[in-house]
Order: sequence, then C-alpha cells, then structure tokens
Amino acid sequence: MSSLILLFGSLGLGVLLQRVRDFPINSPLVLNQFIIYISLPALALYYIPDVKLDSTVLLPVGVAWICFAASALFFWSLGKIFGWSRKLIGCLILTAGLGNTSFIGFPVIEALYGSEGLKTAILIDQPGTFVVLSTLGIALAAVFSKGQPDVKAISKKILFFPPFIMFFLALLLNVLHISLSAELKDVFQRLGSTVTPLALVSVGMQLRIERRSKHWRFLALGLFFQLILAPLLIYLLYVQVLGVRGELAQITIMEAAMAPMITASIVAASYGLKPRLANMMIGFGIPISFLTLTIWYWLVNGI
Repeated sequence: MSSLILLFGSLGLGVLLQRVRDFPINSPLVLNQFIIYISLPALALYYIPDVKLDSTVLLPVGVAWICFAASALFFWSLGKIFGWSRKLIGCLILTAGLGNTSFIGFPVIEALYGSEGLKTAILIDQPGTFVVLSTLGIALAAVFSKGQPDVKAISKKILFFPPFIMFFLALLLNVLHISLSAELKDVFQRLGSTVTPLALVSVGMQLRIERRSKHWRFLALGLFFQLILAPLLIYLLYVQVLGVRGELAQITIMEAAMAPMITASIVAASYGLKPRLANMMIGFGIPISFLTLTIWYWLVNGI
C-alpha cells in the first residue's frame, strides 16, 4: 500500500507544483537530469553485483528485448503506413516498448510472489529493461530525434550514458565476485530509491489534460500495445511455444504487462520525442495498468 501511495502521491504532487511559481519552468528537466546522472547509476551498483548470472537468466532477461523489438516493428510499420512523424514513432516505440519492471514491477511481484519472485523480477529489469534502454533506447532516441543516423555520435551517447557506464562497472564487480560493503550498498539503495518520487513529480509537473489534444488516439494505441499486446506476446512465446510453466511464466507475463517505463518517458522527453505524449503515457498508463494487471493475474494464475 505504501508503494501505491508513493506513486499516486508523487504524481499528484507534481500536478500541484505546476501552480507554485517558486519552481522554475525547467524544474522537470533538472529532476530528469538528477535521475539519469545519480539515481539510475546508483540502482545499477545496488542490484547488479549480486545478480546470479547463469543460463536460467535468459528467459527473464529476454522479456524486455522481445517487447522492445516487437514495439519497434509494430509502431515503425504503422508509422510508415499512416505517414507519422519520426518523433511520434520514436516516442511510441520507447514508451510502449519498455515496461515499468522495477518501480511498479518490484512491489507488485513481491506482493504476489514473495522474495523468490522478486529475484526473477530483478533479472527482467536490470540485465533486461535497464540495458535495453541504455543501449537500443538511447540509440533509437538519437536517431529519431535527429532524422539522420550518425553512428559515431550515437555510439558516444550510449557509451557516455551514465547508467550504462555504471551498469558495466557493476557487471564487472559481479564477474570478479567483488562485493560492496553494507554501508555502500545502503547509500546506493537510498540514492536509487529517489527515482520513483522524482520521476513522477517531474511527470506530474508536465502533465496536461487537453481534451482537444491530438495525442489521445496515440495514447490509446501506445497503452493498448504496452498493457495488452506485449504480455500477450510473452504468453504466446513462453507458454504456448516454449512450454514454460509455473511462477517463472506468470512473473514474466506480469512484468511484460506493467505500465510504461518512467525512465523511457524521461529519455523520450529529453530528446524531444513528443514530450507531452511521453508524459501522458506515464500519467494515464500507471493508474490504468492496475486494472489490466488484475485481469492478467487472474488469467495467468493457473499456468
């Protein structure tokens, strides 16, 4: 319950702060930069060094890569057919192709499946969603924001993306079996825990409900893919094709059904990929996802 209060409270606080003149107009940008340079790298250093790396991680890790690839194919195809702008296509691929597998996913999975289920959720999020955003996500944002791909510039953006740097440092610590002290882990955990409140306050400060907005139908399409099609794809691949059963199958489907990833929205907005639509995907996607997650949990419970 405290996680839900934090999620909706932070979002509502951001909406209220729109009316507080003491906050400069670029406050959301500052919050986003803090998340990218401080909070996300701290999360990588907190989780990755302790992740068990073996063949059992492939199915959980594959969720994010599969969903992102499907999102790219789906929205790129529709964009070509209907003549959408590159920025619109890029925004939809980013925000609908990556789920909130940590800040919504972790508390939901832990509540439903306990600490063992949380271990699977961490694998889905860190080597999966987190790395996809840090590599393919940044590359896509750079390409679709500029119009012309520049391999050197895109590679530089990926390699110098702070969360990406810290991910590989944390991975190196894992491979070398170097454990961080309890004090350092506590510091990283506290810094990483700022992602959810700061990101949602940032989204709330930018959220506008415009009845005549041209984004409504794209919002509906993006959420339909993220909340319905993505988990359905994982169900078909993992359960029907690969024959996966039990909690592993249930958790992968549930994580695929999470609301759009907050950080993906931040990246989309930072690169000028339809910032209002990106924020709407979060602002409306989170509350709607709790209804769809309930339905998915009921459907997969017997697998």
